[in-house]
Amino acid sequence: QVQLEESGGGLVQLGGSLRLSCTGPERIFKNYALAWFRQFPGEEREFVSSISWSGSDTYYADSVKGRFTISRDDPNYTLALQMNGLKSEDTAVYYCAAGIHPSVHRASYDYWGQGTQVTVSS
Repeated sequence: QVQLEESGGGLVQLGGSLRLSCTGPERIFKNYALAWFRQFPGEEREFVSSISWSGSDTYYADSVKGRFTISRDDPNYTLALQMNGLKSEDTAVYYCAAGIHPSVHRASYDYWGQGTQVTVSS
């Protein structure tokens, strides 16, 4: 069973920064596009950002564009999400995911982590 594991979540002040990481097995980082999703209480998981298998293409939800940056470090099997200018509406559980294409659709991803909580306090 493929395991993706997120880390780096926590409590941060409004306007602050946080860097999330996701690690996984070699075969995921060699063959899959990767993404971050987030889930608010009582809502569906929503797309945040994705990066292609090669790392050459990145995509962002409008709500995070210009504030969040996705990157992948394949030699170290790590996916990152740098989050700057955090807002209270960014408070959610953040999940990393792996799939064939860097899609915005949740159903396109085959593997998921367990999630990490990000809480932005005012």
